[in-house]
Amino acid sequence: MEISPNAKPPVCKILDYGKFKYEEQKKRQHSKKKQHIIKIKEIRLRPRIDQHDLETKVKMGRKFLKDGCKLKVTLMFRGRELSRLDLGEIVLDKVAEMLSDIAEIEKREPMEGRRISIMYNAK
Repeated sequence: MEISPNAKPPVCKILDYGKFKYEEQKKRQHSKKKQHIIKIKEIRLRPRIDQHDLETKVKMGRKFLKDGCKLKVTLMFRGRELSRLDLGEIVLDKVAEMLSDIAEIEKREPMEGRRISIMYNAK
């Protein structure tokens, strides 16, 4: 096997190719183990959500954040609800207040279509 092709004369080494492939595979597996893939979990809300339903969804969001995932809170408007954006803002403020102890807002996306989204990241 050629070690350094640019040297004069080129440096070569005799080795077991099966063992070399095995060691390369182990190196790849080890580097893959150290990689951390960030997952994004989403909870979807509506502007006229009841208090208990909101608490249940936020509880699941807390669980996602504790597991190391990012949380995306999406507020969806249907029909005439679009004329009452203030109700949606109230719901999003409640969620932000409930999650303020374990999460911080990473990104607040503007209105896209009939949805408003906020990304939360664990502190």
